[in-house]
Amino acid sequence: MRFSQLYLPTLKETPAEAELISHKLMLRAGLIRKLTSGVFSWLPLGVRTLRNIEKIVREEMTAAGAQEVLLPIMQPRELWEESGRWSIYGPTMMKLTDRAGREFGLGPTHEEVITDLVRHEIRSYRDLPKNLYQIGTKFRDEIRPRFGVMRGREFLMKDGYSFHPDAASLDSTYQAMYAAYGNICRRCGCTFAAVEADSGPIGGAQSHEFMILADSGEDLVIACEACGYGANVERAEGVAVPAPADAPAATGGTAVHTPGIHAVDEVAAFLKVRSRDLIKTMVYVGDGTPVVVLIRGDREINEVKLKNFLKVNELALADDATVAKVTGAPTGFAGPVGLTGARILADWTVRGMINAATGANRQDYHLTGVQPGDFTVDAWGDFLTVAKGDPCPRCGKFLTARRGIEMGHVFKLGTKYSDKLGATYLTEKGEGAPMLMGCYGIGVSRMVAAVIEQHHDEQGIIWPREVAPFSVIIVALGKPGDATMAAAETLYRELARTGMAVLLDDRNERPGVKFNDADLIGCPLRLTVGGKGLARGVFEMRERRSGTVTEIPVDNPAPAVALALMAQHP
Repeated sequence: MRFSQLYLPTLKETPAEAELISHKLMLRAGLIRKLTSGVFSWLPLGVRTLRNIEKIVREEMTAAGAQEVLLPIMQPRELWEESGRWSIYGPTMMKLTDRAGREFGLGPTHEEVITDLVRHEIRSYRDLPKNLYQIGTKFRDEIRPRFGVMRGREFLMKDGYSFHPDAASLDSTYQAMYAAYGNICRRCGCTFAAVEADSGPIGGAQSHEFMILADSGEDLVIACEACGYGANVERAEGVAVPAPADAPAATGGTAVHTPGIHAVDEVAAFLKVRSRDLIKTMVYVGDGTPVVVLIRGDREINEVKLKNFLKVNELALADDATVAKVTGAPTGFAGPVGLTGARILADWTVRGMINAATGANRQDYHLTGVQPGDFTVDAWGDFLTVAKGDPCPRCGKFLTARRGIEMGHVFKLGTKYSDKLGATYLTEKGEGAPMLMGCYGIGVSRMVAAVIEQHHDEQGIIWPREVAPFSVIIVALGKPGDATMAAAETLYRELARTGMAVLLDDRNERPGVKFNDADLIGCPLRLTVGGKGLARGVFEMRERRSGTVTEIPVDNPAPAVALALMAQHP
């Protein structure tokens, strides 16, 4: 491709709307342009990068035994009503109505569609297992689209689904897909962590996320360097605390006047205690029913764990009126002693607390000297947001924390969808049984941004070899029609004949402009064709990542370029 013909509108200045470095560089390097909030047009350089990632994904899916299909984007409401997810997805699903008044959703995911397809075709255990995938556009009406293509309302995704006669078969495919996802991340040049995760609205008993590690990541990855345990912070397990063997006798606590003081830090300072010595009492509403949750004052409640424990679709902090109804006091003065207005759940961190302070369920009052026997807990559990320095739930060593970008997610769905949609098969005994399912998603368009987050410098993008839209950029320092440009044209044709993706900068621009654009768009190798080099019979070859400059012969340069490319990361 010739730069003079390529539609590549690069920018010198960073648009004010861009926050992440990937968003800034994708705009500046001419990969994308914003159409509206969370919706982007992909330009030729961006599309070439997408296609390279798709190629990697397809190759790894084929190696793992998956077959490609293409499923409809428009999905009828009736199908989602069968699975029970039409209301669960709610406003996140973009919806439309046809001229006959029939409602459809624009697919945010395709579990229903693929299960409907398979339930009409597969009849016997002899037809199983099957592993199917597609690469297509998804739609999700994000409340706050941001970070460019990281969190958009329209995006490209690979979603795969497998169907099995038994748990062993599902586990085999799950492990194959797990390995394939690791290969995809490595081939895209990304440092990643595969961690336990919450399954969310997709469902299933087990899932793992593939996190591209980056300081800009929205997710927090909890890990143990000693034993290898890893989990998304939504899933990371807290460690149970035993009840104290010799707890002081119940006293009911001592009331202390705390006028206008209700924030944890303020109460701790006023009472001259540590925040960790307070029992924080939070009131939530799950599917319309209030519930009280206790946790140590210096820690935070993990609302994903709480929602999963309660098995509710909607969970939110109670408003002031509900808090007053449940506790008899304004927000900020709730406590478990004498509380009877709702079910009480408590995190394990509260179990070992003695001589604690807490709200008195009375305006402007708190209690001190509260003992374990002063209140009743209906259920103890893990409701903690795990943090760096907490003990590992597997080996007890200290946990670490890093930011990550969720790139892929694999699920063991079990029979969640096959039960509801009637996807059954005949066993060897001739009995009907629901198929076991797996689900495997990876963000193709998001991967472009994630790669840039890990591979860039102050000058621009540094593409890993297999992802790069062009492997080589040839910078011709001459003018159209002169000997330098003629040599650049010859080099361009020779490299292209070998199958390399080559970009020839044949523009009539200053060398500085060409070099800056070459660094911005980030091709792994830059070949400079100049008069001085030609006089000595060489081209200058510069590696984008290391900045290393070598000279290669004008005669038969392709082998040297090919070797240099193979040595590139990854």
